[in-house]
Amino acid sequence: MKDDPSPSVFGQHTSLPTMATPYVPPPPEGPSSRMRPLGFAAPWVWLAKGWQDMVHHPGIAFFYGLAFFCMAQLLALLFKHKPEYTLTGVSGCLLIGPFLAMGLYEVSRKRERQQAPDLASSLMCWDRHIKSMALLVLVLMVLELLWGRASLVVFAVFFNTGMPSTTGVVEAVFNPQNFEFLWVYLSVGGVFAGLVYGLSVVSIPMILDRDTDAISAVLTSLRVVMSHPGVLLMWGFLLSVLVLAALWPWALGIIVVGPWLGHASWHAYRGSVEWEEAPSEAVTLVSSN
Repeated sequence: MKDDPSPSVFGQHTSLPTMATPYVPPPPEGPSSRMRPLGFAAPWVWLAKGWQDMVHHPGIAFFYGLAFFCMAQLLALLFKHKPEYTLTGVSGCLLIGPFLAMGLYEVSRKRERQQAPDLASSLMCWDRHIKSMALLVLVLMVLELLWGRASLVVFAVFFNTGMPSTTGVVEAVFNPQNFEFLWVYLSVGGVFAGLVYGLSVVSIPMILDRDTDAISAVLTSLRVVMSHPGVLLMWGFLLSVLVLAALWPWALGIIVVGPWLGHASWHAYRGSVEWEEAPSEAVTLVSSN
């Protein structure tokens, strides 16, 4: 019987090539992100820097503040005529707000680079990142649709006689007998709000800053939240408290608070994510000098 020339899995001899050393993957191309260490004082620093950006460019801030004010008025009309969609409308503002704030991120970015920002460039800053922004919008829109459907299901379960009116919603919220409805409604909304917050807390300013793809930006945003959950939870709490305070009375405070938080969100990204060049690029830079 002749020897089988094919390689043997269990034998010592094989025709397959072997490596003398283990495979080491090449370094990643381009800069890589690294999470900065954060303390609980960081959100206050971000707010302070955001305030400085706003007072240095009050005209741009006032324009965006009026835009946020119009969003608040639309929410008030929605609550008056279609209260069952109020939480969905709030989620829509959570979606539109960061994209509207992208112009404020551009102002803060230019200030960091010691460039003169202007309203026109802030309004058109998204056009260079349309592909990444479109994918991110798609992901967040899916979450918004699921959020809206879940809210309607909660209403349908607890109000089997039909959707309540605006007065009925207020009575339902403040009625101690409807504690289960309020707990479920806020829990469902909190889950979806947390997802939207986690996916977008630094992803949009990162796309503006590094022109990265939407998937990398979302993953980096989640890494920031998972690396410092306490600090980012505190940051989200401060954002919520300031926005709610600005909505009373008549949402006039949002004209100031909206642009302030937009600028501060840019500094939250810059304070959370640090960029380092790949080793190959660093060697090239050194050799060229």
